[in-house]
Amino acid sequence: MKNKDVKPSANRPVLKRTHRVSFMLNDEEYKLIQRYLEKYKVANSSKVMREAVIRTFLKQLDEDRPTLFD
Repeated sequence: MKNKDVKPSANRPVLKRTHRVSFMLNDEEYKLIQRYLEKYKVANSSKVMREAVIRTFLKQLDEDRPTLFD
C-alpha cells in the first residue's frame, strides 16, 4: 500500500514529474524491451526506462568531466 501523503524531507524533496517525453522504437527495439519487462516482471516500465536513460547520461557526463591531468 502506497502512502499518498508523502512529505518532502530535508534530505529528499518530492519532485513532481511534469514534463512528458516520448520516442519511437522499431519492432526489434520494442520486442527487446517487452521481453525484458516480462522476464524481470517489471510492473512500472516508465520507471525502468527513466532510470536507464538517466544512468546512461550520468555515466557519460562523469566520463567527460575534466580531470586534473587533462
